[in-house]
Amino acid sequence: MNILVTGANGQLGNCIRIASKGSEDNYIFTDVAELDIDGTHISRLDITDADAVVKAVKDNEVDVIVNCAAYTNVDAAEDNETVAEQLNATAVRNLAEAVKVNDGTLIHISTDYVFGKEPYNVPCREDQEGTPTGVYGLTKLHGEQAIAESGCKALIFRTAWLYSEFGKNFVKTMLNLTSTKPELNVVFDQTGTPTYAQDLADAIFHIIENRRMDGNEGIYHYSNEGVCSWYDFTKMIAGYAGNTACDIRPCHSDEFPSKVKRPSYSVLDKTKFKQTFGLPVPYWTESLRKCIVKLSSGE
Repeated sequence: MNILVTGANGQLGNCIRIASKGSEDNYIFTDVAELDIDGTHISRLDITDADAVVKAVKDNEVDVIVNCAAYTNVDAAEDNETVAEQLNATAVRNLAEAVKVNDGTLIHISTDYVFGKEPYNVPCREDQEGTPTGVYGLTKLHGEQAIAESGCKALIFRTAWLYSEFGKNFVKTMLNLTSTKPELNVVFDQTGTPTYAQDLADAIFHIIENRRMDGNEGIYHYSNEGVCSWYDFTKMIAGYAGNTACDIRPCHSDEFPSKVKRPSYSVLDKTKFKQTFGLPVPYWTESLRKCIVKLSSGE
């Protein structure tokens, strides 16, 4: 089976690369720039170029596309709506239309930010109406809609608060701040669940490796188990890292003016995922500890 991975140099893309080592399937890694990472070649593919996407799919006889590419800067999206729409929706349509030609499957990564406007107080289900509060969430919702309109076979995984050893993310930022600042204010009125990108990558790899795509098309929620605020998340990051000198204080969201209103509650209900695929979902603190150990050891 030939699997094309987009956004291969991002957090999830790198984790897919690690998960797929040793697989008998042929993984083709692509990103906006050509490069080599740990012996793996990443080819250049502009997913906003519909013709280029079709050519890549046909030339490589692609059976599955795993789309890890996205415009994810939530604040910047407010000033760059056209670019965000192009990457999060138009490009997704290109991938969906291209994989449909080969009767293949698109595995697409979406976000908890498709929710947020309503005052949820129970975990969000897959069949709830999207109510995004900003451009990022809206464009990601448009991407989901583009897949549905294409009629291609697809599995959409909405995830949340993604972090890993790769790139820029909240865990790496807080590791730095709590080790260098005497005090730090972190919001406690936004609740969700962190997701270790390697856990999600391993789940996607398992589904592909065991050919669980056909017959299981649809939207699924995947984040680590448990619930916390950004404040709780930071306290745990600092604790695992031994950064005990920093005084971490809870604060309200309105103390940090932003161009976009983030969801106050975006916990995802993972019941459908667990019932369909029978895979365990690690608790968020267990996965966080693993990541920090790897970061500390330089793995």
